[in-house]
Amino acid sequence: MMEMIRKLLRLRASHGRLESGSGMISGVFALCLSILCLLGVLAFHFPQYLTTPELRHHVYDVGAMRQLLFWSMVLSGGIALFNAIFGRTRWLAAIAFGIVVLCLLLGGSKVQVGPYEQSTAYLGLDWFILDLLGSTLLFVFIEKLFALRKDQPVFREEWRTDLHHFLVNHLVVGFILLATNLLVHKLFGWAARDSVQSWVAGLPFPVALFAIILVADLVQYWTHRAYHEIPVLWRLHAVHHSAKHMDWLAGSRQHILELLMTRTLVLAPIFVLGFAKEVIDAYIIIVGFQAVFNHANVSVRLGPLRYLIVTPNFHHWHHSQDQEALDRNYSAHFAFLDYLFGTAVKSDRKWPERYGVLGDYVPDGFPRQFMFPFVWKSSAPAVDATPRD
Repeated sequence: MMEMIRKLLRLRASHGRLESGSGMISGVFALCLSILCLLGVLAFHFPQYLTTPELRHHVYDVGAMRQLLFWSMVLSGGIALFNAIFGRTRWLAAIAFGIVVLCLLLGGSKVQVGPYEQSTAYLGLDWFILDLLGSTLLFVFIEKLFALRKDQPVFREEWRTDLHHFLVNHLVVGFILLATNLLVHKLFGWAARDSVQSWVAGLPFPVALFAIILVADLVQYWTHRAYHEIPVLWRLHAVHHSAKHMDWLAGSRQHILELLMTRTLVLAPIFVLGFAKEVIDAYIIIVGFQAVFNHANVSVRLGPLRYLIVTPNFHHWHHSQDQEALDRNYSAHFAFLDYLFGTAVKSDRKWPERYGVLGDYVPDGFPRQFMFPFVWKSSAPAVDATPRD
């Protein structure tokens, strides 16, 4: 047992390509899926503390989630059992199968949920499970199909740091939603006008969708630019830029204070203007997809359209250490804003060479990156006083 744990810890601390043909790839998949299953069972046991009310009431069906949990356990357990029988990385198969058995002992997909009062403090475990599962299946497939850097493995360097950011920023979704709504209403409630909101709410859906994305991106542009040009804000934003490899998970590397500030400022005009709920829901889907896709390791440029909308190529340049890319390409949705304001990258090359903060002074690891904005003066070289990236 201790030997299996030691092997598991070594696997967790490693990076690079997984050996094919040995059962390692399928074993890691089965292990990750079994862990998500266990978290799902815990969410069914403690929904008042581990699930997001907005998702549970308006987004997904609990019955469908039970089916997803059941078939995920079947798939994970089946793969683990197959590997164990045929001698393919049996220690990994044993751990994955053991976790599935634990899920079954805890009730599996048949955990009964009785009446309960929603706690004011909760962790978004359901949001973490669904987003990680969906994003992994979708974007890893896309990255393998249209890879920009074909030699970059799924478990590239610093993947654990980005996964920790992904985990924390998803679990604290309740705090982020509460704090954002409070700040928006307190700071910008005075600007809301019934006549304006009625007019905006009555716009045709396509017009309203274009308008909400444009308004949000204008705020995003100037907020993003401020993060680069104001030193105290760059301390927060440098964490996001410290990723040295671009893939679907890299976009999750974001300091929680930056996440809170940006969402508050972007949601403020959306609240003040009074867009309809279906328009806001569509915007959330679009921004969620673009935020992940534009960081992905995919070779996508979209021809002339890249001058209108933000693509992975456009945003990869923003994360580059190359001189021509420093403090450029701020837009999140509409690339033409950077061309309009004179901040678009101009380069003869199609793709940047290196990613990360110029000087590579941001430490690796979630705890140190969380503390980095508050201890910068004691750790960063003098040149870092000016935000450059």
